[in-house]
Amino acid sequence: MAIREIIILPDKQLRLVSKPVEKVTTEIRKLADDMFETMYDAPGIGLAAIQVAEPLRLITMDLAKKDENGETKPKPRVFINPEIISASEELSVYEEGCLSIPEYYEEVERPARVRIRFTDLDGKVHEEDADGLFATCIQHEIDHLNGVLFVDYLSKLKRDRVMKKFMKAAKRAAG
Repeated sequence: MAIREIIILPDKQLRLVSKPVEKVTTEIRKLADDMFETMYDAPGIGLAAIQVAEPLRLITMDLAKKDENGETKPKPRVFINPEIISASEELSVYEEGCLSIPEYYEEVERPARVRIRFTDLDGKVHEEDADGLFATCIQHEIDHLNGVLFVDYLSKLKRDRVMKKFMKAAKRAAG
């Protein structure tokens, strides 16, 4: 396993539409392992392959919960070729952040519940209902696979401010 570099706004790769994973291979399993290590190191709760410069429809997620002893139990999950097959009309608002837009958080309104279809690392197809943080996170990560960022849901003024801030930081970093 290896920690990979997370690409940061304004990197144009974040706007790419990721390609479907044709087959679960050793390379795909290794990519998922690397993504978990990268995500935990960041630290984050979800990561799309495009965020480590791999334009594939692959997401890692861990919405770990604390058990009755106060210990956090990891719940690593992999979603290959995930798609939203239905969404509730009811909306919910969560404060979102993104490993590719570090230290910026904003409230985003999304469907409160979604039904998703995805393939796991064993090549099995699943359908599952998601609500709460899971619904928000899976929608956020699927957006990444489609070249959409959570700042795209903000007002033009807020979005322009964020873009300008990250463009300046990229220029400074480039020297």
